[in-house]
Amino acid sequence: MILFASGRTDIPAFYSEWFMNRLRAGFVDVRNPYYGQQVTRYKLTPDVTDCFVFCTKNPRPMLPYVEELRSFGFGLYFFVTITPYGKEIEPNVPEKSEVMESTIALSKALGMEKVCWRYDPIFIDQTYSVSAHIREFRKMAETLRFATDRCIISFVDLYEKTKKNFPDVQEVSLQDQQFLAQAFSRVGDETGISIETCAEKTDLSAFGVEAGACVSRKAIERAAGFPLIASLPKQNLRQHCGCIATHDIGAYNSCPHLCRYCYANYDAALVRKNYARHNPASSFLLGEAADGDELHEAKQISLRDRQLGLW
Repeated sequence: MILFASGRTDIPAFYSEWFMNRLRAGFVDVRNPYYGQQVTRYKLTPDVTDCFVFCTKNPRPMLPYVEELRSFGFGLYFFVTITPYGKEIEPNVPEKSEVMESTIALSKALGMEKVCWRYDPIFIDQTYSVSAHIREFRKMAETLRFATDRCIISFVDLYEKTKKNFPDVQEVSLQDQQFLAQAFSRVGDETGISIETCAEKTDLSAFGVEAGACVSRKAIERAAGFPLIASLPKQNLRQHCGCIATHDIGAYNSCPHLCRYCYANYDAALVRKNYARHNPASSFLLGEAADGDELHEAKQISLRDRQLGLW
């Protein structure tokens, strides 16, 4: 099983201490985001948990734990989202130079094969024009060229939460998508960074950007250092997504980055309320066990191919 930490919130940035406490305890409890009394308990042991996939805008708080994290024997794969947007869009994300510095440090500690750069989501307006994106993407790629060899790009999706918190954002036109793909592809060729999309309906392969998957077989096998079984479950949450299935251990409305385009936060007041409920010693990301909880042990099966071979 592959566990996602997380698409619902930024665990490395805000909950690293809690995450390490859960690894030491060997399990984590996750509330169903739609039926709050249903709780799933996941074992955090390498016999059933093959890999952790992290998604973060600030890996720095995780750096002090890297050696201990490696000692548990899990596969590890980090997506670090670095965009050109300022504080009016990403109010609590650290300065991009700091995030890139942390990403380079993470890559040196874990290896380039365990770190992927996300330039996501892309939107266009007067400040963040097509030319501005190309200029900033090139600067970032030149800085990160020895920290990763893979970049996932995607264009903004107008989820209901996104439209509520960022009502003036617009979809990117097909022409702009194609132009950006071609420009980014050239930068990728120059810096040795492969550019892919994930969960995009538009085929940009003619412009040098292949349709990929964030959590692909190749990426996980390379990061984890072992082969996966032939038949892998697929993610069914998003149309056009080709990712391997993951199980998210995070919680919605709990990311204090408060990015305006975020689909996982409903509003800032609820995020602040939830963040105040966080206890690093709890088995839950938010709050504690409650009367009426229905606890179920997850059915966890390793996806690791343990047959002898010439891997």
